[in-house]
Amino acid sequence: MTITTLCYIENNGKYLMLHRVKKHNDINEGKWIGVGGHAEGQESPEECLLREVKEETGLTLTSYKLRGLVTFISDKCEPELMCVFTANEYIGELTECNEGELYWIDKAVVPTLPHGKVTESFWICFFQEMSDFFL
Repeated sequence: MTITTLCYIENNGKYLMLHRVKKHNDINEGKWIGVGGHAEGQESPEECLLREVKEETGLTLTSYKLRGLVTFISDKCEPELMCVFTANEYIGELTECNEGELYWIDKAVVPTLPHGKVTESFWICFFQEMSDFFL
């Protein structure tokens, strides 16, 4: 099973969103997603989170919370366990991302953006600010 992370970094009523417009042959091309990615080697979800956020944004998270787990099962690809985090404290400055453009988007607008393989149930749970969820 592939382990991935997805993080929504919060600041002043906004989430940092990645508009995936730079990678070719990207399953999420043109979509708006949080930052994160695939665990490497024996990385824990937390180690993956910290590395991916730093690589994609230049930010170092100093406060974050596991919000839930989403499992994807398909006959077209390896099963995936996505660990979803939020973060509200960080240090550093935003840098350019080689996977797309980073934007601070108002929380109310985020659910209306074209997104990746995250289901409607995920959005309902997440944006109703449930403390934990499992899909």
